[in-house]
Amino acid sequence: EYADTSARVVLSVHIGLFSLPVLTWANEEQKQKYLVPAAKGEKICTFGLTEPAAGSDAVGIQSTAVKQGDHYLLNGEKMWISLADVADYFLVFAWTDPEKKKKRDHSGLSAFIVERGWDGLTTGTIHGKLGVRAGNTGFISFQDVKVPAENLVYREGAGFKIAMFCLDQGRYTVAAGSCGLIRACRDACIKYSQERKTFQRPIAEHQLVKQMIANMEAGYEFSRPLWLKAGWLKNQGKRSTRATSMAKWIACREAEAAAANAVQVFGAYGFSDEYPVERFYRNSKGASIYEGTREIHTLMQADYVLGYRKEKELEHDLPPVAQE
Repeated sequence: EYADTSARVVLSVHIGLFSLPVLTWANEEQKQKYLVPAAKGEKICTFGLTEPAAGSDAVGIQSTAVKQGDHYLLNGEKMWISLADVADYFLVFAWTDPEKKKKRDHSGLSAFIVERGWDGLTTGTIHGKLGVRAGNTGFISFQDVKVPAENLVYREGAGFKIAMFCLDQGRYTVAAGSCGLIRACRDACIKYSQERKTFQRPIAEHQLVKQMIANMEAGYEFSRPLWLKAGWLKNQGKRSTRATSMAKWIACREAEAAAANAVQVFGAYGFSDEYPVERFYRNSKGASIYEGTREIHTLMQADYVLGYRKEKELEHDLPPVAQE
Protein backbone atom coordinates (compact mmCIF):
# COMPACT_ATOMS: atom_id res chain seq x y z
CA GLU A 1 0.00 0.00 0.00
CA TYR A 2 3.01 2.30 0.07
CA ALA A 3 2.44 2.35 -3.71
CA ASP A 4 -1.19 1.37 -4.15
CA THR A 5 -3.29 -1.78 -3.82
CA SER A 6 -3.68 -1.65 -7.62
CA ALA A 7 0.03 -2.41 -8.03
CA ARG A 8 -0.32 -5.49 -5.84
CA VAL A 9 -3.40 -6.60 -7.78
CA VAL A 10 -1.47 -6.57 -11.06
CA LEU A 11 1.20 -8.88 -9.63
CA SER A 12 -1.39 -10.99 -7.81
CA VAL A 13 -3.40 -11.70 -10.94
CA HIS A 14 -0.58 -11.89 -13.49
CA ILE A 15 1.64 -14.14 -11.35
CA GLY A 16 -0.57 -15.79 -8.73
CA LEU A 17 -3.71 -16.45 -10.75
CA PHE A 18 -2.21 -17.08 -14.18
CA SER A 19 1.52 -17.70 -14.32
CA LEU A 20 1.95 -20.07 -11.37
CA PRO A 21 -1.06 -22.21 -12.39
CA VAL A 22 0.26 -22.41 -15.97
CA LEU A 23 3.68 -23.35 -14.61
CA THR A 24 2.11 -26.11 -12.52
CA TRP A 25 -0.70 -27.50 -14.69
CA ALA A 26 0.01 -26.65 -18.33
CA ASN A 27 1.95 -28.79 -20.78
CA GLU A 28 5.36 -27.79 -22.14
CA GLU A 29 4.00 -26.39 -25.39
CA GLN A 30 1.56 -24.16 -23.48
CA LYS A 31 4.30 -22.99 -21.13
CA GLN A 32 6.54 -21.97 -24.00
CA LYS A 33 3.74 -20.19 -25.83
CA TYR A 34 2.09 -18.41 -22.89
CA LEU A 35 4.23 -18.56 -19.75
CA VAL A 36 7.49 -17.38 -21.32
CA PRO A 37 6.10 -14.06 -22.63
CA ALA A 38 4.20 -13.62 -19.36
CA ALA A 39 7.37 -14.14 -17.33
CA LYS A 40 9.25 -11.67 -19.54
CA GLY A 41 6.54 -9.08 -19.04
CA GLU A 42 5.79 -9.01 -22.74
CA LYS A 43 2.18 -10.06 -22.19
CA ILE A 44 -0.30 -9.25 -19.41
CA CYS A 45 -2.42 -12.11 -18.08
CA THR A 46 -5.49 -12.61 -15.94
CA PHE A 47 -7.94 -15.18 -14.55
CA GLY A 48 -11.63 -15.56 -15.31
CA LEU A 49 -13.82 -17.51 -12.90
CA THR A 50 -16.33 -15.09 -11.34
CA GLU A 51 -19.56 -14.40 -13.22
CA PRO A 52 -22.49 -11.99 -12.73
CA ALA A 53 -24.37 -14.58 -10.66
CA ALA A 54 -21.52 -16.74 -9.37
CA GLY A 55 -18.81 -15.62 -6.97
CA SER A 56 -18.22 -17.76 -3.90
CA ASP A 57 -20.42 -20.41 -5.54
CA ALA A 58 -17.87 -21.43 -8.17
CA VAL A 59 -19.93 -24.33 -9.52
CA GLY A 60 -22.72 -21.84 -10.13
CA ILE A 61 -20.96 -20.44 -13.20
CA GLN A 62 -22.87 -20.71 -16.47
CA SER A 63 -20.11 -20.44 -19.09
CA THR A 64 -19.88 -23.45 -21.40
CA ALA A 65 -17.26 -24.85 -23.77
CA VAL A 66 -18.65 -27.34 -26.28
CA LYS A 67 -16.18 -29.59 -28.14
CA GLN A 68 -16.52 -29.33 -31.92
CA GLY A 69 -13.79 -31.19 -33.73
CA ASP A 70 -10.44 -29.52 -33.19
CA HIS A 71 -11.82 -26.67 -31.05
CA TYR A 72 -14.21 -25.76 -28.26
CA LEU A 73 -17.03 -23.23 -28.72
CA LEU A 74 -16.90 -20.97 -25.66
CA ASN A 75 -19.92 -18.95 -24.51
CA GLY A 76 -20.56 -16.98 -21.33
CA GLU A 77 -19.57 -13.90 -19.38
CA LYS A 78 -17.06 -13.23 -16.61
CA MET A 79 -17.48 -10.30 -14.22
CA TRP A 80 -15.31 -8.44 -11.70
CA ILE A 81 -12.16 -9.57 -13.50
CA SER A 82 -8.97 -7.70 -12.65
CA LEU A 83 -7.10 -6.51 -15.78
CA ALA A 84 -10.04 -7.64 -17.94
CA ASP A 85 -9.75 -4.73 -20.34
CA VAL A 86 -5.94 -4.77 -20.63
CA ALA A 87 -4.89 -8.44 -20.43
CA ASP A 88 -3.58 -10.33 -23.45
CA TYR A 89 -4.16 -13.86 -22.11
CA PHE A 90 -7.04 -15.19 -20.00
CA LEU A 91 -7.20 -18.38 -17.93
CA VAL A 92 -10.91 -19.14 -18.27
CA PHE A 93 -13.17 -21.73 -16.62
CA ALA A 94 -16.26 -23.24 -18.21
CA TRP A 95 -18.44 -26.34 -18.21
CA THR A 96 -17.46 -28.98 -20.73
CA ASP A 97 -19.96 -31.61 -19.49
CA PRO A 98 -23.62 -30.43 -19.68
CA GLU A 99 -24.93 -33.32 -17.60
CA LYS A 100 -22.51 -32.63 -14.78
CA LYS A 101 -23.42 -28.93 -15.00
CA LYS A 102 -27.05 -29.84 -14.30
CA LYS A 103 -25.96 -31.87 -11.27
CA ARG A 104 -23.49 -29.18 -10.10
CA ASP A 105 -20.75 -31.79 -10.26
CA HIS A 106 -17.53 -29.77 -10.37
CA SER A 107 -15.71 -32.53 -12.27
CA GLY A 108 -17.51 -31.21 -15.35
CA LEU A 109 -15.54 -27.93 -15.30
CA SER A 110 -12.46 -27.34 -17.44
CA ALA A 111 -9.83 -24.63 -17.84
CA PHE A 112 -8.67 -22.94 -21.05
CA ILE A 113 -6.13 -20.35 -22.10
CA VAL A 114 -7.85 -17.75 -24.26
CA GLU A 115 -6.24 -14.93 -26.24
CA ARG A 116 -7.41 -11.38 -26.76
CA GLY A 117 -8.26 -10.74 -30.38
CA TRP A 118 -10.12 -13.96 -31.00
CA ASP A 119 -13.47 -13.51 -32.72
CA GLY A 120 -16.36 -13.25 -30.26
CA LEU A 121 -14.27 -12.10 -27.28
CA THR A 122 -15.06 -8.63 -25.94
CA THR A 123 -14.07 -6.89 -22.71
CA GLY A 124 -15.12 -3.78 -20.84
CA THR A 125 -14.26 -1.75 -17.75
CA ILE A 126 -16.38 -1.39 -14.61
CA HIS A 127 -16.55 2.19 -13.34
CA GLY A 128 -17.59 3.59 -9.97
CA LYS A 129 -15.67 1.23 -7.69
CA LEU A 130 -15.27 2.01 -4.00
CA GLY A 131 -11.55 1.20 -4.05
CA VAL A 132 -8.65 -0.03 -6.19
CA ARG A 133 -9.50 2.81 -8.54
CA ALA A 134 -6.09 2.90 -10.22
CA GLY A 135 -6.53 -0.72 -11.30
CA ASN A 136 -8.59 -2.04 -14.17
CA THR A 137 -11.57 -4.23 -13.26
CA GLY A 138 -14.09 -5.35 -15.84
CA PHE A 139 -15.98 -8.04 -17.69
CA ILE A 140 -15.13 -10.57 -20.39
CA SER A 141 -17.80 -11.74 -22.82
CA PHE A 142 -17.54 -14.87 -24.96
CA GLN A 143 -19.88 -15.33 -27.91
CA ASP A 144 -19.07 -18.46 -29.90
CA VAL A 145 -15.35 -18.04 -29.31
CA LYS A 146 -13.40 -20.83 -31.01
CA VAL A 147 -10.78 -22.07 -28.55
CA PRO A 148 -8.26 -24.52 -30.07
CA ALA A 149 -8.39 -27.93 -28.38
CA GLU A 150 -4.68 -27.60 -27.56
CA ASN A 151 -5.56 -24.66 -25.28
CA LEU A 152 -7.34 -26.96 -22.84
CA VAL A 153 -5.24 -26.92 -19.67
CA TYR A 154 -4.25 -30.35 -18.27
CA ARG A 155 -7.40 -32.31 -19.13
CA GLU A 156 -11.19 -32.06 -19.28
CA GLY A 157 -12.80 -32.08 -15.85
CA ALA A 158 -9.79 -30.64 -14.00
CA GLY A 159 -11.06 -27.06 -14.07
CA PHE A 160 -12.30 -26.90 -10.49
CA LYS A 161 -9.05 -28.28 -9.09
CA ILE A 162 -7.06 -25.79 -11.15
CA ALA A 163 -9.30 -22.90 -10.07
CA MET A 164 -8.86 -23.76 -6.40
CA PHE A 165 -5.11 -24.02 -6.92
CA CYS A 166 -5.17 -20.58 -8.54
CA LEU A 167 -6.97 -19.14 -5.52
CA ASP A 168 -4.36 -20.59 -3.16
CA GLN A 169 -1.77 -18.47 -4.95
CA GLY A 170 -3.90 -15.35 -5.31
CA ARG A 171 -5.06 -15.42 -1.71
CA TYR A 172 -1.47 -15.53 -0.61
CA THR A 173 -0.69 -12.25 -2.37
CA VAL A 174 -3.84 -10.68 -0.93
CA ALA A 175 -2.72 -11.64 2.58
CA ALA A 176 0.72 -10.15 2.05
CA GLY A 177 -0.73 -7.00 0.50
CA SER A 178 -3.23 -6.54 3.33
CA CYS A 179 -0.39 -6.88 5.80
CA GLY A 180 1.36 -4.07 3.94
CA LEU A 181 -1.78 -1.97 4.20
CA ILE A 182 -1.79 -2.44 7.98
CA ARG A 183 1.80 -1.22 8.13
CA ALA A 184 0.99 1.77 5.92
CA CYS A 185 -1.88 2.72 8.25
CA ARG A 186 0.33 2.33 11.31
CA ASP A 187 3.18 4.40 9.92
CA ALA A 188 0.89 7.16 8.68
CA CYS A 189 -0.77 7.37 12.09
CA ILE A 190 2.54 7.42 13.96
CA LYS A 191 3.72 10.41 11.94
CA TYR A 192 0.43 12.31 12.02
CA SER A 193 -0.27 11.70 15.71
CA GLN A 194 3.09 13.13 16.69
CA GLU A 195 2.53 16.27 14.61
CA ARG A 196 -1.15 16.97 15.26
CA LYS A 197 -1.91 18.67 18.59
CA THR A 198 -5.13 18.94 20.58
CA PHE A 199 -5.51 20.24 24.11
CA GLN A 200 -1.95 21.57 23.82
CA ARG A 201 -0.36 18.15 23.36
CA PRO A 202 0.32 15.75 20.47
CA ILE A 203 -2.62 13.42 19.96
CA ALA A 204 -0.12 10.55 20.21
CA GLU A 205 -0.19 11.17 23.96
CA HIS A 206 -3.94 10.55 24.21
CA GLN A 207 -4.64 7.04 25.47
CA LEU A 208 -7.36 6.10 22.99
CA VAL A 209 -5.21 7.19 20.06
CA LYS A 210 -2.45 5.02 21.52
CA GLN A 211 -4.92 2.14 21.67
CA MET A 212 -5.76 2.42 17.97
CA ILE A 213 -2.11 2.54 16.98
CA ALA A 214 -1.31 -0.36 19.31
CA ASN A 215 -4.06 -2.42 17.68
CA MET A 216 -2.51 -1.72 14.27
CA GLU A 217 0.84 -2.92 15.54
CA ALA A 218 -0.71 -6.06 17.00
CA GLY A 219 -2.60 -6.74 13.75
CA TYR A 220 0.59 -6.37 11.76
CA GLU A 221 2.65 -8.58 14.05
CA PHE A 222 0.27 -11.53 14.07
CA SER A 223 -0.76 -11.22 10.38
CA ARG A 224 2.79 -11.20 9.03
CA PRO A 225 3.85 -14.65 10.32
CA LEU A 226 0.66 -16.19 8.89
CA TRP A 227 1.44 -15.34 5.27
CA LEU A 228 5.14 -16.07 5.81
CA LYS A 229 4.14 -19.54 7.03
CA ALA A 230 2.01 -20.07 3.92
CA GLY A 231 4.92 -18.92 1.78
CA TRP A 232 7.28 -21.33 3.51
CA LEU A 233 4.89 -24.22 2.78
CA LYS A 234 4.72 -23.20 -0.89
CA ASN A 235 8.52 -23.06 -1.07
CA GLN A 236 8.66 -26.59 0.32
CA GLY A 237 6.24 -27.82 -2.34
CA LYS A 238 3.66 -28.61 0.36
CA ARG A 239 -0.05 -27.93 0.19
CA SER A 240 -0.86 -24.55 1.77
CA THR A 241 -4.62 -24.20 1.36
CA ARG A 242 -5.35 -24.11 5.08
CA ALA A 243 -2.46 -21.77 5.94
CA THR A 244 -3.19 -19.48 3.01
CA SER A 245 -6.87 -19.25 3.92
CA MET A 246 -6.01 -18.34 7.51
CA ALA A 247 -3.48 -15.72 6.39
CA LYS A 248 -5.92 -14.16 3.93
CA TRP A 249 -8.80 -14.09 6.40
CA ILE A 250 -6.88 -12.57 9.31
CA ALA A 251 -4.73 -10.10 7.35
CA CYS A 252 -7.79 -8.74 5.51
CA ARG A 253 -9.79 -8.49 8.71
CA GLU A 254 -7.00 -6.61 10.46
CA ALA A 255 -6.41 -4.37 7.45
CA GLU A 256 -10.04 -3.26 7.51
CA ALA A 257 -9.81 -2.52 11.22
CA ALA A 258 -6.49 -0.69 10.84
CA ALA A 259 -7.80 1.44 7.99
CA ALA A 260 -10.96 2.36 9.91
CA ASN A 261 -8.86 3.35 12.92
CA ALA A 262 -6.47 5.31 10.72
CA VAL A 263 -9.33 7.45 9.45
CA GLN A 264 -10.39 7.95 13.07
CA VAL A 265 -6.89 9.03 14.14
CA PHE A 266 -6.80 11.59 11.33
CA GLY A 267 -10.29 12.81 12.22
CA ALA A 268 -11.86 15.14 9.64
CA TYR A 269 -8.67 15.06 7.58
CA GLY A 270 -9.05 11.29 7.31
CA PHE A 271 -12.38 11.90 5.62
CA SER A 272 -10.72 13.75 2.74
CA ASP A 273 -8.20 12.81 0.08
CA GLU A 274 -5.68 15.31 1.45
CA TYR A 275 -4.12 12.37 3.29
CA PRO A 276 -3.77 8.76 2.10
CA VAL A 277 -5.75 7.06 4.87
CA GLU A 278 -9.09 7.51 3.08
CA ARG A 279 -7.59 5.52 0.19
CA PHE A 280 -6.36 2.88 2.64
CA TYR A 281 -9.92 2.64 3.97
CA ARG A 282 -11.49 2.25 0.51
CA ASN A 283 -8.89 -0.24 -0.68
CA SER A 284 -9.10 -2.41 2.43
CA LYS A 285 -12.70 -3.45 1.77
CA GLY A 286 -12.30 -5.27 -1.52
CA ALA A 287 -9.77 -7.73 -0.12
CA SER A 288 -12.38 -9.10 2.29
CA ILE A 289 -14.64 -9.89 -0.66
CA TYR A 290 -12.56 -11.15 -3.59
CA GLU A 291 -10.75 -14.50 -3.69
CA GLY A 292 -12.92 -15.92 -0.94
CA THR A 293 -15.05 -13.69 1.27
CA ARG A 294 -14.20 -13.43 4.95
CA GLU A 295 -17.25 -15.61 5.61
CA ILE A 296 -15.95 -18.35 3.30
CA HIS A 297 -12.58 -18.36 5.09
CA THR A 298 -14.27 -18.37 8.50
CA LEU A 299 -16.20 -21.48 7.52
CA MET A 300 -13.11 -23.12 6.03
CA GLN A 301 -11.13 -22.65 9.23
CA ALA A 302 -13.98 -23.96 11.36
CA ASP A 303 -14.31 -27.03 9.14
CA TYR A 304 -10.57 -27.73 9.40
CA VAL A 305 -10.68 -27.55 13.19
CA LEU A 306 -13.84 -29.66 13.42
CA GLY A 307 -12.42 -32.30 11.10
CA TYR A 308 -15.03 -31.75 8.38
CA ARG A 309 -12.34 -30.63 5.93
CA LYS A 310 -8.88 -32.12 5.46
CA GLU A 311 -5.86 -31.31 3.33
CA LYS A 312 -5.66 -33.86 0.54
CA GLU A 313 -2.64 -34.35 -1.66
CA LEU A 314 -3.04 -32.47 -4.93
CA GLU A 315 -2.50 -33.96 -8.38
CA HIS A 316 -0.11 -31.06 -8.94
CA ASP A 317 1.38 -28.48 -6.62
CA LEU A 318 4.03 -25.80 -6.86
CA PRO A 319 7.50 -27.25 -7.35
CA PRO A 320 9.68 -26.81 -4.24
CA VAL A 321 12.22 -24.02 -4.34
CA ALA A 322 15.74 -25.39 -4.75
CA GLN A 323 17.68 -25.23 -1.50
CA GLU A 324 21.32 -24.17 -1.62
